[in-house]
Parts: sequence; structure tokens; C-alpha cells
Amino acid sequence: MQKFLSLCPEDTESIGKALGETIKDGCVIAYRGGLGMGKTCFTRGLAKGLGSTDTVTSPTFALINEYPSGRLPLYHFDMYRVNGWEDLYSTGFFDYIDEGGVIAAEWSENIEAALPDNTIYVEINKIDDTTREIIITQKGE
Repeated sequence: MQKFLSLCPEDTESIGKALGETIKDGCVIAYRGGLGMGKTCFTRGLAKGLGSTDTVTSPTFALINEYPSGRLPLYHFDMYRVNGWEDLYSTGFFDYIDEGGVIAAEWSENIEAALPDNTIYVEINKIDDTTREIIITQKGE
């Protein structure tokens, strides 16, 4: 387990970038944290750490955003509206796992049973308006 204190969005992005520089093909990042916690900001850093030059935006309305320009493709999912296996299958989640690359899943609580053993959890907790505690753990820790 690793704990970080982010004092601003740039810190959150830097923490994500550091993770992106180390992750391997087939990795699933499962976010835990409410609205406005900085999940997309973290993903922006994750993409930079993977060497992506794509513009990262929230997948809220698209359900998935693809960022193919880095050393590994990044697939950014919003699982907020996923309410069961049928919904999850309809997102293509398992096809993306089979395809390789990196998956970053917001609202991962909704797909907990489907997360693979190599999942990395990123929990973002609000301390105040700009400060966040970021806890990174591997599944099973």
C-alpha cells in the first residue's frame, strides 16, 4: 500500500503519472472515490506516464474514452450506470481486457466481482476543497 497527499490537481496528476510510468500491459486500475475527487485528473497523469499525447476527458457521457497514443493504449471507463453483468458486457469491458493495454475504471465498486487479480486500486479521499489523500493498493492487500 502506498499513501500520498495531494495538495492540488497538479499533485494528483503527478501521482498518476508516476503510476503510469511503471504499469504493465493488461493492468486494471480501479478507482474509488466520489464525484469531484480527481479521478479524471489522476487519469490525465496516468496517460502522461504511459507517454500518451491524447487529451484526457471524463468518460461520464461516453462510458469509455480510448487513448491509443502511449506505449500502451489506455481505456478509461465510467461504470457509474453499470448495474449488473448484462450492463458490464454491453460496455465491452471483457473485450478490452482480452485486447490488452491499461483499463482505468471509475466507479469500480459497481463491477467489483469482475475485477481481475492484478487490479490496482486507487482510492481518492477528500481532505478539503483542494487536498486529497490517495491510497494505492494491489487487489488482495
